[in-house]
Amino acid sequence: MKQALLDSSVVLDLLTRDPAFFAPSKELLVRWGCTHALCINAVVYSEISVGFRTIESLEATLAGLEFLVLPIPRAALFLAGKAFVAYRKRGGSRESPLPDFFIGAHAAVERLTLLTRDPARIHREFPTVEIVQPGPTA
Repeated sequence: MKQALLDSSVVLDLLTRDPAFFAPSKELLVRWGCTHALCINAVVYSEISVGFRTIESLEATLAGLEFLVLPIPRAALFLAGKAFVAYRKRGGSRESPLPDFFIGAHAAVERLTLLTRDPARIHREFPTVEIVQPGPTA
């Protein structure tokens, strides 16, 4: 089965029942979940963990959603570093790579479609990544 990588924005829309984005994000995940294994990586896992009191409750939630946790390949970690260097050369102010660099590089290296509602940085840094957003055009 094909795999799709989920950004924390879409997962958090679902978990927090965000008033504006819950319905379109849920519809996106249901639709893509019919044909793809829905996956997160360690960065997304960490970002969504802040809403849970225990690792057990996070693990139970992820198991119920049937999300797979993929390891980030070393090639993606390397690419994330290179993207960060390019970002800094363009005048970026952050002192360390942003989570988006790791998520985007992971999608790029493994040629995974990325489901996100925050596509701007990913598209700029990793133009080969196919991005799908929640909403009527997703």
